[in-house]
Amino acid sequence: MIVKVQYRNQKKYIKIPEACFDIFITEVKERFSIHVDSILSVEDETGTEVDDYAFPDLLTTSGICFVIKDELNDSGGTDTISVTSKSSSEIDFYSGTLKRFRKEEEALQGPQAKDLIKQVLLTKPGGSDVLKEYEEKGTISPATRKVMVNILVADMVQSEGRIPQRLTKEKYALGIVTLFPSLQDPHGKTGYEHFYDGQKGGGFLAWRLKSVQRATRLPVRSKDSRIEENGGPMLRREIGHCDDHPDEQRFQELISVMNHTNNREVIMKKMRDTLEYRQRLVHDPERSSTVLSVFPRLLDTKGLILQDFSLLFGSETPSKLLEKWPTSFKAKVIQQAEMLTSTPLLKRLLLSAKNQRADKPSLESPEWDSDMASILLLLHLLSPQPAGRKKTQKISVAQAIDHLVVFHKSCRSLDEHLQSHMDTSQPYLLASGTSKEAVGNFFILIDKKLIPCEATTSLAAIDELFKLHFVLGTSYDPALKSMYTFLQTTVYNIDVDTTSESLKVKELRTKFVCNV
Repeated sequence: MIVKVQYRNQKKYIKIPEACFDIFITEVKERFSIHVDSILSVEDETGTEVDDYAFPDLLTTSGICFVIKDELNDSGGTDTISVTSKSSSEIDFYSGTLKRFRKEEEALQGPQAKDLIKQVLLTKPGGSDVLKEYEEKGTISPATRKVMVNILVADMVQSEGRIPQRLTKEKYALGIVTLFPSLQDPHGKTGYEHFYDGQKGGGFLAWRLKSVQRATRLPVRSKDSRIEENGGPMLRREIGHCDDHPDEQRFQELISVMNHTNNREVIMKKMRDTLEYRQRLVHDPERSSTVLSVFPRLLDTKGLILQDFSLLFGSETPSKLLEKWPTSFKAKVIQQAEMLTSTPLLKRLLLSAKNQRADKPSLESPEWDSDMASILLLLHLLSPQPAGRKKTQKISVAQAIDHLVVFHKSCRSLDEHLQSHMDTSQPYLLASGTSKEAVGNFFILIDKKLIPCEATTSLAAIDELFKLHFVLGTSYDPALKSMYTFLQTTVYNIDVDTTSESLKVKELRTKFVCNV
């Protein structure tokens, strides 16, 4: 998106990949050559302060120009051009001093930057090959340079997040040409502009960072978006005894042993031992899609999802749905569902949830067993709603149910289901049995792969499906988000204070809490 910005007596259009206030400030400092340590404030053209809370919404205002103020530019007036009380000589002196300071700083940082790059390459997979190629050839190929840039950007993001400081990017670029002198540009002012150009915001490091930011961008949401992204299944959890520099070879050896044995106890132990490595994959945007191929035992060994969830959350949280749903929530869900506008589907689910039969049995089979029916009643209470400013088609509750659980006749091949259903990254339950009331096996289907459930009951299967989101770092299906959020915050009590909830979720919890 393009944003009009004014700094002192200069106006520019600045392009930012998403409606993020921090990215905006970073781009402003780069485009206007403002020192990285400068503290900036943002106003609109009327002099009203703009903060990160209002920034995403103001971006949609037609013709708005954001006015940037800093120590040189803020004297309390509203006229941006006349605000600067410093004389031109004072400004020139400040700029000259700043340039000299930067040159001296870079000279001092050269050896440190070189050591930093070398240390990163020595400790990251593939980095040693970059050093070896340069040692043998005196240079590196474009393909190897791409590998090196990917490694360094990943390290930068790991250290400082997806919006590293400008000084950090310059330090990495300086370290590259100091460690590999033949990569220095003899015609450039700094010699490393092709790796990072702070004036233009370009270079291999900058381009790679922008790709990572696009891949991990957060959608523009409501005013609660800052809270929402701090909790839920995609949040990276702290793991006990986490090593900042894990032994990659050791993990690979453990994975190899696990993938070449049929001993369940060995598989379970090796999966425990590799949890840290697995979570690194899960939360790496470039490698998260490889988790099931790196750990194929998830596809043939029951109980691994439950084990990972327990390792992430301890011994109390995992049992909350199975303990609290039958005793505290189920009856109240039925009670609230009875107040909804009646439909044929709702009637059948209510009868199934209450273990009752219709006076005039229909040709259709009953809607699942009692526990599954009560979960689907919760979905009725928290029915899917269109989200965002764009017009999106609202789906019915019946359609949303197919996003949660699909029945499969046990006499038919599972491959038939895999081939007939569209590929989706959102997990759902596949219930295989002779009827919806008599399901013998549950599977979780994700990316056209089947994960066998250890669960033998429908409630335990829902429990396992919910936990998979946290184990694999998978976002909630939009059609089921309110239902999953209710389970997360109200039943499991996970990230209660840091997860944004819809008004429906809050309202329903208020009705339950009085009696639960």
